Amino acid sequence: MEVMNDKDMDTSLDAEVSLYTDGACSRNPGPGGWAFILRHTPTGKTVEESGARPDTTNNQMELQAVIEGLRYLKRPTRVRVVTDSSYVKQGITEWMENWKRRGWKRKTQSGLKPVKNVEFWKELDELSQKHQLSFELVRGHTGHPENERCDELAVQAYKDLIDESS
Repeated sequence: MEVMNDKDMDTSLDAEVSLYTDGACSRNPGPGGWAFILRHTPTGKTVEESGARPDTTNNQMELQAVIEGLRYLKRPTRVRVVTDSSYVKQGITEWMENWKRRGWKRKTQSGLKPVKNVEFWKELDELSQKHQLSFELVRGHTGHPENERCDELAVQAYKDLIDESS
């Protein structure tokens, strides 16, 4: 897997697609939604997708948004992932290699413990092997248009799920 940080790649020129993602939860844990916007850089063609789960966490939905966006791609691609989740960005760019080396365990003061959300991380790891990824962290709820739109889609997805089950 080749994962780059913003400073390693001129993301606006080299990325073939930009993947904007967000996750949201009504309660944590509780009903949650994920959303992504995938934009093909050369043409501007844009796809929006979202979904929801009845019992999840915000971190799981943040991960699911990236997973779903990468799943959507049909061939190896240079992807600029734009997220407001430092958990997602740090997990894949800083922590994952050590987790894998330790058998998907994380180091704590009391020894090695299982990585939280390991099923999501493993799927993200598998998908990321197919692509060249760079990550950009944006602040959530600060007016970034695509981040705001992803938040809107993710919230609507879990609200629709709640309405369907009432």
